[in-house]
Amino acid sequence: MNRYLVLPILFFTLNPLAQADNWPEWRGPTGNSVAAPGDFPTEFSSSQNVLWKTKLPGAGSSTPVVWEDRIFLTGGNGDQDSVQAYNWDGERLWQKQLGPERPGKHKNGSGSNSSPVTDGNNLYVYFKSGTVASLTLDGKLNWQINLQEKFGEDTLWWDLGTSPVLAGGNLVIAVMQEGESYVVALKPEDGSVAWKVDRTFPVQTESGQSYTTPMVMEIDGQETLVIWGADRLTGHNPQDGQIVWTCEGFNPEDKPMWRVIASPGITDGIAVVPFGRTKYCAGVKMGGRGNITEAGRLWERDDLGADCPTPVGRDGQVFVLSDRGQINCIEAATGQDIWVDAIPRARAKYYASPILAGNLLYCAREDGVVSVIQVKPDGMEVLAQNDMGERLAASPIPINGKLLIRGREHLFCIGEK
Repeated sequence: MNRYLVLPILFFTLNPLAQADNWPEWRGPTGNSVAAPGDFPTEFSSSQNVLWKTKLPGAGSSTPVVWEDRIFLTGGNGDQDSVQAYNWDGERLWQKQLGPERPGKHKNGSGSNSSPVTDGNNLYVYFKSGTVASLTLDGKLNWQINLQEKFGEDTLWWDLGTSPVLAGGNLVIAVMQEGESYVVALKPEDGSVAWKVDRTFPVQTESGQSYTTPMVMEIDGQETLVIWGADRLTGHNPQDGQIVWTCEGFNPEDKPMWRVIASPGITDGIAVVPFGRTKYCAGVKMGGRGNITEAGRLWERDDLGADCPTPVGRDGQVFVLSDRGQINCIEAATGQDIWVDAIPRARAKYYASPILAGNLLYCAREDGVVSVIQVKPDGMEVLAQNDMGERLAASPIPINGKLLIRGREHLFCIGEK
């Protein structure tokens, strides 16, 4: 049976470039993993309710981005970094190779973990190789540089995780690694450096390594670039990269090996920050100036966390999906549980971040199962567990009444036939 739900939600925008019918970056039109209103599928598989699927040229773990009638995706192609565009019939419109690929180390990793970003005029891509490029939406190369050739080798122990964002009129990339870390803004017209600031803090081994993606939002009436890593949450002025405020206290014993993967979940000006390798979570009221640790830290828990999946927040609530499938719906301001439940347990883990579409939470597991969860004020219901038949590490995208799912081998478009 085909099952669809009508999904009313309150739509708000963190990114002024976003539009409701586009998915311009990793975390979608709102910049916080919340989809625009729509009527989205709940039951599907690698053959059921598949409008089309297309074989991908190589491995990749990045999420597709969408602008109007085009779907853009990065991945490997032979031994090359590659980006390609598809239409809504699944036909490949163009493909561009951008130089030698550095393949992934992890079974769910790749040389193309970072998702593209678009402003509707051009597409920007970033790869583990260090390559950054701008292309027109028709696939013409505008410019290409390599951050590692320009600023030094990558010292991450695992595969690159952060995605580029658009802020302050520039393309911004956070490079948080072992040793020297930095944030750089590139001018979109030619890839030249608009600014570059140091973000190196005194931390123990591996604790400075971060796979998170910056968030762009309005705080205290100003566009702010929020970055999580090296035991600190920092707010930056996107015009020059300078730190406006810093929140600390995420590693009070100064432990090694506390790298972070999940980005914070955001709602009502509060960041819900997972840390300590699944064991901790804290709430931070963002804003102010200088060291806001004392004023900004709202709460901390030692029984809640997520290593890979980024929490998703809306209307003062945050859904925290653990790597093993537990879901805590918490009040962002207090950290208190509203309800706690779990997706039926499996040996496989959740590496992809959940996406919220109305009252549906889409959760993709590494073994290829996409669970569709109906969230309610007092709990949740598992509506379906859909097996896509191949490994999944990218978040599903609910858009235009359809669902785009990027697997290890195929790109699927799910919808009503």
